[in-house]
Amino acid sequence: QRLEPPRMTPSVGSFVTCTRRLEWDAAHRVLRHESKCAHLHGHRYRADVTCEGVLDSVGRVIDFGIVKLHLGTWIDEWWDHGTLVNPEDLDLIDWLEINRQKYYTMHHGEPTAENLAKELLSIARAILEGDGIEVVNIRIYETPNCWADASGDIEVKHIETSILVMP
Repeated sequence: QRLEPPRMTPSVGSFVTCTRRLEWDAAHRVLRHESKCAHLHGHRYRADVTCEGVLDSVGRVIDFGIVKLHLGTWIDEWWDHGTLVNPEDLDLIDWLEINRQKYYTMHHGEPTAENLAKELLSIARAILEGDGIEVVNIRIYETPNCWADASGDIEVKHIETSILVMP
């Protein structure tokens, strides 16, 4: 359970945002891609997690360390140094299981930057929201020059994962 300082009394429309960057390494392939991204390859991903809320008595929307502790730990456990997989990519899933490799089955289809942003927004909201804090945007950088944003109404659902880790 998070221990947070009390919130200040808000003025009308006085919400503030803050953003925490998280990074990890993962492999993926885009099964239906028409070019080189159909091949298994890796990226150094970055996520900018933007939260909105009323400032607490310390003057913060949320302690950046809370975002790292809770969402960063989730990313480390499920995505970091694993393979992000389309649930229809049965050949890759079979290979990963036979070779006892860590993998995560996407809930939003292909492991594109756009779908990763949607997925992480849903997960971040389930993990971080409460006490007047809302996760309003996730920006996923697949490369330094290419990114995707997810915001707005994304279904927050219970996230079950598929993972195998070498013993």
